[in-house]
Amino acid sequence: MEDKDGKIWMDNELVDWRQAKIHVLTHTLHYGLGVFEGIRCYNGVQGPAVFRLKAHMDRLMRSAHILGMPMPYSSESLQQAVLETIQANQLKACYIRPLAFYGAEGMGLNPKACKVHVIVATWEWGAYLGEDGMTNGIRVKTSSYTRHHPNVVMTRAKACGNYPNSILAKTEALSCGFEEALLLDTEGYVAEGSGENIFILRDGVLKTPPLDSALDGITRDTVKVLATEMGIPIVEQRFPRDEVLIADEAFFTGTAAEITPIRELDGRQIGKGMAGPVTKEIQQRFFQVVQGRNPKYQDWLTLVK
Repeated sequence: MEDKDGKIWMDNELVDWRQAKIHVLTHTLHYGLGVFEGIRCYNGVQGPAVFRLKAHMDRLMRSAHILGMPMPYSSESLQQAVLETIQANQLKACYIRPLAFYGAEGMGLNPKACKVHVIVATWEWGAYLGEDGMTNGIRVKTSSYTRHHPNVVMTRAKACGNYPNSILAKTEALSCGFEEALLLDTEGYVAEGSGENIFILRDGVLKTPPLDSALDGITRDTVKVLATEMGIPIVEQRFPRDEVLIADEAFFTGTAAEITPIRELDGRQIGKGMAGPVTKEIQQRFFQVVQGRNPKYQDWLTLVK
């Protein structure tokens, strides 16, 4: 990633990609206290447009507030930084990574002496879990690692330091021949994937875990809106992993994963072992929205001009 052409927005300045450097004593590098977002820009019918930009940047600000990080920029100014960075890199469709972190102005657990720095990077990135997974579904393994307890780390914050848990779960699943991990909470109920929220469909009802130990996903919220529009009842309810096994359909949601069907958990087929009809319909409606083909949700799109 470091050897690329292009620009990265860094502390209110567009700098050359290869020159976007930080010091080895950067506080967040050592202690993990930082916040970030994952956002996508789609090349839709009206041209490149960022999906739910305001919602993402508002969540970044909330994450910083939860962790006590004084943000040096407003949500509005960072939204503009995203558009400037996409324009500078001449991208039509891309992934967007804003990150706020403590610098190298001080060391020790108290970050008070450190300045909060912010960057925005953009690059082309296809289907996170693969095009085949998007179409046919993926194989998932229940992780041996437990998801965070909300009183151990602040699970509503999309914090850098929360993600070693995800990395361990993801690499374990991959090493066992699966594409993704499913993490349980501290009481053994389904929480989420390593970087995704989860939905299951059973007897016509769509279920998703409550936000006890799962991130408040923007795509999760989008699916709830679209499913309600389809007349599908939605329940936020804790459920054990065996309920995933007997579901008619299951899928992950997330900015990177978008809407990815789950065809198998722990070697057991879910439903018919392929993307189900409801999952496909939600997936189709989602891409209609992000590509600007549903006028009802134009306010979710910020055009890159």
